[in-house]
Amino acid sequence: MRRRAALATIGGALALVRCSPTPTLRVGSKNFEESILLAELYAQTLEGVGITVERRFNLGSTQIALAALERGDIDCYPEYTGTALVDVLHHAPMRDGTAALALLRTAFRSRYHATWLAPAPMNDSQALATTREISRRRNLTTLTECSHLAPHLRLATIQEFLARPDGLPGLQRFYGGFEFQSVRTYDIALKYEALLAGKADVATAFSTDGAIAAHELVLLRDDRHFWPAYHVAPVVRTATLVRFPRMRSALDALSARLSTTAVAAMNERVESAQMSPAAVARAFLQPQ
Repeated sequence: MRRRAALATIGGALALVRCSPTPTLRVGSKNFEESILLAELYAQTLEGVGITVERRFNLGSTQIALAALERGDIDCYPEYTGTALVDVLHHAPMRDGTAALALLRTAFRSRYHATWLAPAPMNDSQALATTREISRRRNLTTLTECSHLAPHLRLATIQEFLARPDGLPGLQRFYGGFEFQSVRTYDIALKYEALLAGKADVATAFSTDGAIAAHELVLLRDDRHFWPAYHVAPVVRTATLVRFPRMRSALDALSARLSTTAVAAMNERVESAQMSPAAVARAFLQPQ
């Protein structure tokens, strides 16, 4: 009887092991193409070290993605240092990237129980872009020149840029000027179309946008260094790093490979060549 009882106990334990679900790590993203691409790179990298991944992409804005992380709906997502500093912490832009990262790590650890892993060298900075023809005709190459010429220029932008402290209000305070002849807002994918169609002279941009290389646009140089760095990094629930100890080293190694040039090239394949983020990520992660 004792032997049969022991066997039954062992059998029950084995059944529990067989039925227990495989731990799954949920990777999220915001609702724009680069965020989805970066999240796909994270997901495939984690799968490459044997971690089961669930993709929860296209969640929405920064606030929505961070709230999902805080609730535990996702375990990590790609975030930008400048965005987190200005939009999440409501801190003034900081030029010292090392100090900004230290502030972010401290604040996110205490407020959100989240950890910033190693940032990538890529810098997806905010920018203003124009066409080569307008740049030559207007002698327009820097933000200082744009601030003076703005009354003769039409701006195509997104709604968010008109309110952010590192958007148009910040440019006006820091550089002076920037009182454009007209300002029209567009969906994020349509502002370049307005510029190329001659409906605008300047468009807001991000330095890794694929459209910049695809259309040979000119990024106006931030000659007085107003914008902070926007390095991207995985932001991870601290408890998740304990559950998945291989996660940190795998994502740190990936981030080290993500240069501005590399990410811009991948964005161009997604935006212009109409490749899927999964296919672009897979090609990038193939052994060299």
